[in-house]
Amino acid sequence: MSEGGFRAEEIDTSRPHPARIYDYLLGGKDNYQVDQQAGDALAAAAPEVRIGVRANRAFLQRAVRFVVRGGVRQILDIGTGLPTSPNVHETAHEVAPDVRVAYVDNDPIVKTHADALLSRSGTTSIVLGDVRDPRAIVDHPDVRRVIDFGEPVALLLVAVLHFLTDAEKPEQVVATLRDALPAGSFLVLSHATDDFADRSAAEAVYTNATATLNLRSRAAVERFFDGFELVDPGLAQVPFWRPDTPPPERSGEIGFYGGVARKVR
Repeated sequence: MSEGGFRAEEIDTSRPHPARIYDYLLGGKDNYQVDQQAGDALAAAAPEVRIGVRANRAFLQRAVRFVVRGGVRQILDIGTGLPTSPNVHETAHEVAPDVRVAYVDNDPIVKTHADALLSRSGTTSIVLGDVRDPRAIVDHPDVRRVIDFGEPVALLLVAVLHFLTDAEKPEQVVATLRDALPAGSFLVLSHATDDFADRSAAEAVYTNATATLNLRSRAAVERFFDGFELVDPGLAQVPFWRPDTPPPERSGEIGFYGGVARKVR
């Protein structure tokens, strides 16, 4: 038995995993043929997907810089995926080198790669955990080693909640995490949507993956921010959240909402 209760035989490379599909779409090399096939099928179903994942990644980097410039010095990144550079801690350290980051993912392969690539100093940790069990994440000793929940935290839930079904109660997951955060903390969240095009074929790609894709409307995504106050410009398609470069081509078709919100009490 390994950390988090996972056994080696549970590392499944026979089915596509969302983190590895995402890595492939970003042009990474930490993926398998089954992930590449799923990524190609996804690109066929949603031709703008490669532009979309890059735009989502750029949103993440802008949001991290925003919260760090706002004074936050600790980040909890759940569903981190494979550690494509620049990582969250690299982006944060460009603004403030004392930022501490706890990464969490449920794929043992992600943790193996992250263990090899990420600093194991006192400023970062990598934890094998599942967003479906938020209390276990908050209480994990390797999270607590770098995150002090008595001080403001930036909680990152970027491109992760759309892999939870409604039956898995994603709103309750977010509420549990929210309640662990003190005032002055931030939620950085992005989520896939089919508000701009029919993406049923894209959802079908994930039928045999380790997690299904569950697209949600703007109103449904906004509910994840209950208990927080969205900062300007509110919930937006990711290329249009505080852009620092011209929006990419086909931005109007990109099926990702993103937003940053502050917990005021």
